[in-house]
Amino acid sequence: MSLTYQLTLSRESIKFLKKQEKAVQERIGKALNGLIIRPPIGDIRPLKGSNNKMRLRVGTYRLIFEVDHYEEIVYILTIDNRGDVYK
Repeated sequence: MSLTYQLTLSRESIKFLKKQEKAVQERIGKALNGLIIRPPIGDIRPLKGSNNKMRLRVGTYRLIFEVDHYEEIVYILTIDNRGDVYK
C-alpha cells in the first residue's frame, strides 16, 4: 500500500492550466500535490447529487475530481473559475 496516489488530468484541465499565469499554475500545482497524498490536504467536499465526485477549492478556482481507491488514482475532471465550473 503506497502513501501517494497517481494523478491523471483531463485534456480540458491541462488546457485550462496552460492558459493561466505562472502564479496561478503554481498554486493549483501545490493543491494537486496535496490531493495525491494520503490523507489528502485541502478544502475538499463531495459534490451534491453525485456519488463519487469531489471538489477542491483553490481560491476562486474549483477542481472537480474522482478518486479510484482500488487503483490509487485521482482523476482531475475539470478545473475552472468558481462561477463556471458547476455549469
